[in-house]
Amino acid sequence: MATEGTPPHETEIPSDPSTRPVATRGGEIRTQDQLSQSSAFEDRGADVPRPAATAESHAIGTSGPPPGFIRQYELVDLVKSYDPHADEDLLNKAYVFAMRAHGEQKRSSGDPYFTHPLAVAAILTDLRLDPATIATALLHDVVEDTDVSIKDIENAFGPEVARLVDGVTKISKRELAPDTDGKAENFAKFILATAKDVRVLLVKLADRLHNMRTLNYISKVEKRERIARETMEIYAPMAGRIGVQQVKEELEDLSFRYLNPGAFDAIQESLTKLAEDKVRDVVALAQTLRVQLADAGLSAEIYSREKRAFSIWRKMQRKRSTFEELADIYAFRVLVDSVEDCYRALGIIHRAFPMIPGEFDDYISTPKPNGYQSIHTAVIASRADVQGQRVEVQIRSKDMHDTAERGVAAHWRYKDQTSRQGGGDSVELGRDGRYSAYDWLRGVIETLNTDESGTAFLEQARIDLYHDQVFPFTPKGRVIPLPIGATALDFAYALHTEIGDRFSGAKINGVRRPNRTPLRNGDVVTVLKSDHAAIPTGWESFVVTGAAKSGIRRRIRQLQRQEQYELGERIIASTFGARDLPFSAKALEDAGQRLGFATTKEFYEAVGRMDVSGRTVLQTVFPNLDMAPTDAVERSLHRGDNVPRGIVSLAGVTPGAAVRLGTCCGPLPGERIVGVKGENGAIMAHRIDCERLAHADDEEWLNLSWTFRDNTQFAVPIVITVNNRTGALGHIGSMLARYGVDIVDLRLEHREVDFSDLCVDIAVRDAKHLNNVLTGLRASNYVVAADRVEETG
Repeated sequence: MATEGTPPHETEIPSDPSTRPVATRGGEIRTQDQLSQSSAFEDRGADVPRPAATAESHAIGTSGPPPGFIRQYELVDLVKSYDPHADEDLLNKAYVFAMRAHGEQKRSSGDPYFTHPLAVAAILTDLRLDPATIATALLHDVVEDTDVSIKDIENAFGPEVARLVDGVTKISKRELAPDTDGKAENFAKFILATAKDVRVLLVKLADRLHNMRTLNYISKVEKRERIARETMEIYAPMAGRIGVQQVKEELEDLSFRYLNPGAFDAIQESLTKLAEDKVRDVVALAQTLRVQLADAGLSAEIYSREKRAFSIWRKMQRKRSTFEELADIYAFRVLVDSVEDCYRALGIIHRAFPMIPGEFDDYISTPKPNGYQSIHTAVIASRADVQGQRVEVQIRSKDMHDTAERGVAAHWRYKDQTSRQGGGDSVELGRDGRYSAYDWLRGVIETLNTDESGTAFLEQARIDLYHDQVFPFTPKGRVIPLPIGATALDFAYALHTEIGDRFSGAKINGVRRPNRTPLRNGDVVTVLKSDHAAIPTGWESFVVTGAAKSGIRRRIRQLQRQEQYELGERIIASTFGARDLPFSAKALEDAGQRLGFATTKEFYEAVGRMDVSGRTVLQTVFPNLDMAPTDAVERSLHRGDNVPRGIVSLAGVTPGAAVRLGTCCGPLPGERIVGVKGENGAIMAHRIDCERLAHADDEEWLNLSWTFRDNTQFAVPIVITVNNRTGALGHIGSMLARYGVDIVDLRLEHREVDFSDLCVDIAVRDAKHLNNVLTGLRASNYVVAADRVEETG
């Protein structure tokens, strides 16, 4: 039980740690000294470790005796503890009326049925709701489950209670059916009734909360899972939308328990162990915070905040973090008296502890849509025992805390005193007109009034509930929930991995849009597919879902490996073809195994990556091969070797004189060349612009000219600077093949993050052929530069 002045489900940490009251898992209050010897610790807040609520425990509705059979006077006392002028006669009458109406009815647990409306009423007393709402909670099932009519309720309790009971009864006539139409119809009733009086929603949420606490008594697993999924999808986010945070969190945890029991149990076990290990640190850190604030003259209440299983699991999925990474954070809530004190406390804490950049949010100046106000910050602990640990702090006034915990229930008021005495006016929400949760209800009802399709209404209501998500549709009307900022590529991967892999673009509402266009609620997305779709690495920068990011990375790896395989095939074929050497699949398979590769595919990929050179493959297949140029090579490919007769003609030179092409400039047919006679009498041919000619007397130059011969090729080294993008190597290999160029050798040099240099020896016919190749390469989006390599000096 929360003491007077203490926010429910929190543990205030007094200045003397040894006398700090702590609620244990069984609901027992212990001091810190006792706690240090206990085996479990339950902290009553929003983020220090404790086991989440189970079917047998209840974070909400624990004021007074545990829900089971609260005596009549105890319920009245609970209501009068926060509303001294409460109508006792109304409460007593409703208690007796409901108990008699339900008579001998039993729940699935075997308990008297009346224990259920009592538990619902207890939950609503923790939300401090008015006597009419508490009476409605007691009576909410009598019309549906007994012979009592709404008219009987009105005659006995007046029109206000009758209207509220009727609203809850209409919702409860049929639980959400498995079929979509049934869900739509029932959910429409829900909103219709709620829009008339928000207290109907609060009673229904309390009803669902108690049913979830006792869900373990339902024997059919399928039914438990259906109810849990419905709670997770509809009721929990609805509670959050109207700001009833404690109800939302418990509904999420209870649903999670049945939807993913393995994960729930594992996290719960870890939380229990964590609580035992860190309770002393929590007390010490809270004391440090209190001292810093007190020394500055600010009175504040310090509460530890619990961690919940579902919240941790969701963060683990979103941030891809381990439990230890998320749990290794201390979290506190600081309550002060006013807005001014909130900012004073913030300044004191930031002066005392180093602030973590990027971890500050001011929801006081800019409240959340559900009315939530608070300052969030994170600092680094400076105590020696926990130095360097992250500490998260929420700072808010007590009024803000009331709103944060009870949401819309903290804002109910009556239009006039007549309403309080049982008149017909509905509850009006408002605090200077800023509370927007009720606006959401009004907006959804407008959708219902203008849309004849119940199914479409259900989807729209879900869209508005999940304000941190977008809900685009397939052309056939299937809704695909995605995070805000998601694109059509996220959408494609959410449909199916294969669809994402084949994504080539999308139409949004019938119009082709850029792939990085964020989707909006209600967008109809048509995915365009291609069997040969390429996925640029840049696409990963604009998707937001884990499925899309991992799918893109996996597809890029697949495309890269395919590209490397195909390039490896071309390099091997060119290497062997340049020497007119035969090779077979079996020979290459054996060579790959000798080089340590398990499969031929891996071997080809390694050649394509240039981890293994074509020359190495050649030497492995033919270990005794003389790698010096052969006659076959000389007949078809020339680089710095003797040029056969008839290719170069010489004026004034003895016919048949040996001529070699200078390796310094690598002259090609079509380029002006001159010859210089060496000491050994051989003539070396150079391009007219070759730097080596500067060292020779121009009077000794010999006039040379080219005589072309069919099928003659010359090896020319070039360097290509490429973007490190998927498909670059394959694209370059395909371009060279289109230009009729064979790759003689290929090496990867100077690889950086964004760019790489490819040193390629290519076989060309003449200078014009080379220039065409370089011009084509330079025009490619994959190529930064392409140049001929020449020796200098």
